[in-house]
Amino acid sequence: MATQPVFFLSHGGGPWPWLDGPFREGFALLEASLRALPAMLPEPPKAVLVISGHWEEPGFAVSSAPRPGMVYDYFGFPEHTYHISYPAPGSPEVAARVVELGMAAGIPIGVDPTRGFDHGTFSMLQPIYPDAQVPVVSLAMRADYDVDAHLALGRALAPLRDEGVVVVGSGFTFHNLRLFNPEGRRPSAAFDGWLRHVLTEVSPEEREQQLQAWESAPCAREAHAREDHLIPLMVAVGAAGADPGTCIYAQDDLRGGITASSYRFSQDTTPSVHDLLRKAHHAL
Repeated sequence: MATQPVFFLSHGGGPWPWLDGPFREGFALLEASLRALPAMLPEPPKAVLVISGHWEEPGFAVSSAPRPGMVYDYFGFPEHTYHISYPAPGSPEVAARVVELGMAAGIPIGVDPTRGFDHGTFSMLQPIYPDAQVPVVSLAMRADYDVDAHLALGRALAPLRDEGVVVVGSGFTFHNLRLFNPEGRRPSAAFDGWLRHVLTEVSPEEREQQLQAWESAPCAREAHAREDHLIPLMVAVGAAGADPGTCIYAQDDLRGGITASSYRFSQDTTPSVHDLLRKAHHAL
């Protein structure tokens, strides 16, 4: 079984794949990158493990429902978006394996048999697997946002990659809702530039050291007044190990000027991520 890549994906706003008009159109580049993602895998996955910026608990937790429901964790959207469904199955087997790997590393992980898919999960997966055929398991962040703890969790879960599971950190490289407007142009570009350098140009050891000190990055707290949408990256980087990072989505005009990006971590460079993205963008 081939080793699966790890991803950190900016997941967009609310239930955007179920909308029409300018709001949906603003995510066209993101949507193209998400649609291209299955071709970036060496083989179809056994399951997807999602660490979403929209689920946190006092301690780490994993969803174990065989048929997860929906969590409509947004407001102000059209009525129909509170009745949508992403009917992917869960995987109690993968959930049990997550708990086992955590236990082996001395990291307790609780089990939640009732947790459904939040929009950091279903909105991101809808363009990737619109038929919802791949099992999905959700993993809660720890509410203290401890960077070292989340990096360690990612390292503990790395064996899943050799078992057919794609690990996805789902957040946003910029998440300050007050600045999702032209005022966010400067801080989002500054932080994104720093982040892209760290994720794609430095050694794996330096990468972790830089992320541990992320608050010292340019415009860090302007980009992430609260780091709930950044912490999923730490789990992804921990699971990535020594694998290099590649930027698979980059935009500098989101919502009037916001810079955002997404990343893939893998030793495998075939197929060419850049060729896939060029084809996806040309299809827009």
